[in-house]
This record gives sequence, C-alpha cells and structure tokens, in this order.
Amino acid sequence: MKRRNFLKTSLVAGAALSLNFDGLQAALSSNSMAVEAVPDLVAVMGGEPVAMLDKALETLGGIGNYVKKGQKVVIKPNIGWDRSPELAGNTNPELIKALVKKCMDAGASKVTVFDNTCDNWQKCYQSSGIADAVKSAGGLIVPGNDEKYFKEVSLPKGIKLKSTKIHEALIEADVWFNVPILKNHGGAKLSCAMKNYMGIVWDRRFFHSNDLQQCIADICTWEKKPVLNIVDAYRMMHQNGPQGKSAADVATIKSLLASPNIVEIDTAALGLFNQVKRLDMAAVGHIGKGQELKLGTTDLAKINIKRIKI
Repeated sequence: MKRRNFLKTSLVAGAALSLNFDGLQAALSSNSMAVEAVPDLVAVMGGEPVAMLDKALETLGGIGNYVKKGQKVVIKPNIGWDRSPELAGNTNPELIKALVKKCMDAGASKVTVFDNTCDNWQKCYQSSGIADAVKSAGGLIVPGNDEKYFKEVSLPKGIKLKSTKIHEALIEADVWFNVPILKNHGGAKLSCAMKNYMGIVWDRRFFHSNDLQQCIADICTWEKKPVLNIVDAYRMMHQNGPQGKSAADVATIKSLLASPNIVEIDTAALGLFNQVKRLDMAAVGHIGKGQELKLGTTDLAKINIKRIKI
C-alpha cells in the first residue's frame, strides 16, 4: 500500500496503525520557513512514550524552561476511568512517570498529580497504572473526589461559565502541566487538552446542562494557564469514548504533541485523529470557541511547527 493511501476508513478498528508521517505533515501543515527559534508546537511520532517526551522537551529547550528549583508542580493527566492502559481511556502511565521524574530532577519541591475522576477514584488511579507510576518517580498523587478539595475561582472572560471550583492543588501550584490522552468523546466529540480541564473542576454537571462546548472553552480562560500541554497519542480511542468498550476501539499511532497553546495543540490533535476517523472541526465546537475567546488560533499555517520522526 502506498503511504499516501494508508489509513483509509475501511481499516479494521483496533488494528495497530503505523501513522503516515507525510500525512501528519499535511494535517499539521504550517509555514516552511526555516527558523531556529523554539517552535510553537512539536509533533513527535514513531517512538515509545518516554522517548517521544524526551525529544519534545529537548526541542522546546528542556524541562528547565518550565520548572525552576523549589517550585510546586502539578501534573494533570486524564485518569477518569477504571481502565487499563491498553484501552486508552487514561493518559499513558509511562509518560506521566517520566514527566514527574523530569520535574523532580529539575528541582521541584513537590510534584502533585490528580484528577476528578468519573469512576471510583481509587480504582481509576490503580487500574490506569498512574498511581504506581507517580509514586515510583517520587511524586504525590492526591484525590479529587470531594468538594472540600476545591476552591471557587472567577472566570471573567467566560461566556456561559463565569465561576467554578478548581482543585486546591492547582490553585496553590507554581506551574502545571496539562497532559491529556487524545480520544473520542460522546458529548464533546473530541477529548484532548481543552476537555482535560473538566477534571480540574468540581461541578461538571453545569457544563453538560449549559452548552458543553462553550463551557469547555470558558474554563480554559482561567488565568493560570499550563506552562505546557502534552498530548498523549501513543494509543488513541477512536470510537465509543470516553470509556471505550474493548481493544477494537483503540488505534496505536505512537504520537505525541507538545505546545504551551491549548487551541493550537487541540487543532493539531484533531488532525491526528482525522488520520484514523474523520471528525469535522465544526463538531468539536470548543476549539473554535477557544479561538473566539482569543486563546489561540486554529490556523496552523500561522505557527511554527517542528515535526520529529523517531
């Protein structure tokens, strides 16, 4: 099969897919000007999670660009579901372990990891492999299952969501990393960096009853932005999200994206998703609404993207 013809929609769901890097370049097309400056977005493909993280951070100037000695760091993965890593419902534990260790090696005083899970939090933390991964790397994993952990914040730029309660660990952090897994979502259509913010708040019911797509964009206006968004696309749930039903819902595409800009990384992630299953930008309304809120651009031709194949 020619590379340009690969990943046709007739491919059997769940097969291990070798992602077409030429297709990725087209999906993440940007200007071709050669520049030495730190890129706006890094796209890595073809490696294991830790190797791809290493390449992305190296290209972005190293972990020291984001974490300083003595800082309190929070890493926010997706740990919402009582699922094993192979089912791609949660962020890859090896990626989280490596990032925790890098933050500790950079001199962080504490690295905290949490999520407001959908399934039982203890089962989610354990089944995902993330609890053990965080502990083995020297981090601290804390629950998000009780309203007492959350504090009210104002969102003056929000359209539908004007205030909400956010986990205290994040409020108290010096810096934080947003580390979602890329996957299908029944309501939001795509679950990635913007959607991952729903795990930092207490009351998600408001989102679902007051224009989900707008509320996802609104929560991303919170003034404390992540220093870096890192999208785990090693395995990708392309259907039956956000929980998934079986391995048939998962494609192995061995990719990782990294960018400080949340709209731009989600736009690029949609390009990745579309190499497996077509999803129009209009269906993922929160990305365009994020652009309307001036959180970034969906026009990837306007940003500098560095592509790396391992």
